[in-house]
Amino acid sequence: MIKGAVSLVTGGASGLGKATVERLVQQGSRVVLCDLKTSKGSEIAKEIGEDKVIFAPVNVAIENDVQEALKLCKDKFGQLNNVVNCAGIGVAFKTYNFKKDAAHSLEDFTKVLTVNTIGTFNVIRLSVGLMGKNEPDLNGCRGVVVNTASVAAYDGQMGQTAYSASKGAIVGMTLPLARDLASQGIRVVTIAPGLFRTPLFSSLPEKVVNFLEKSVPFPSRLGDPSEFAQFVQSAIENPMLNGETIRLDGALRMQP
Repeated sequence: MIKGAVSLVTGGASGLGKATVERLVQQGSRVVLCDLKTSKGSEIAKEIGEDKVIFAPVNVAIENDVQEALKLCKDKFGQLNNVVNCAGIGVAFKTYNFKKDAAHSLEDFTKVLTVNTIGTFNVIRLSVGLMGKNEPDLNGCRGVVVNTASVAAYDGQMGQTAYSASKGAIVGMTLPLARDLASQGIRVVTIAPGLFRTPLFSSLPEKVVNFLEKSVPFPSRLGDPSEFAQFVQSAIENPMLNGETIRLDGALRMQP
């Protein structure tokens, strides 16, 4: 259910998250946009309309931040139907740099898992409490959780150990989350996107972008964030989609 629903989107101030916020509002949902206080979340909420979108400054790995966002959601909109986890970070380092005789930073590895994996779980474990209070729809569903993994969970490249581990963990917890929440009528779906035209790719040289586009079998281009958002909508609307991770990548298989 999207029309008339209330959705919470993390990482909603840019990239895949921003496109998701825009899509959900377009389809008739009110949205709590969660992102760091240094993001453009407040500006985006004002642009779209604060009767439809409210900004909540959130570090997804901090319990109190998420609780405050949920309180804001309940006070402003009265309920929560959908949660979309798009917040995430990445680093690029090999496990050991033999030229510099230096190991991968444990701090960086921990930071990536803290935001991507722990942050995703933190948002889910707290938000489903509010979601589970909803009256079930005709399918017995009270809410939907959509997570963002990555194709790197399956075929991570060199230097992606931390990122792949964090996204692989999201894939791994999708089914048990769905099983844990089934009795309350809450579905859990994970999307594993490939290469998408996010702010990260916008900063790359054109030659690099062209090379990356050619690595995608079909369509041979970067995905548009709106296509990710379209799939979020499908995941929410399809009552039989549950406990599964689906790649959205144009048949891309990352090479070493």
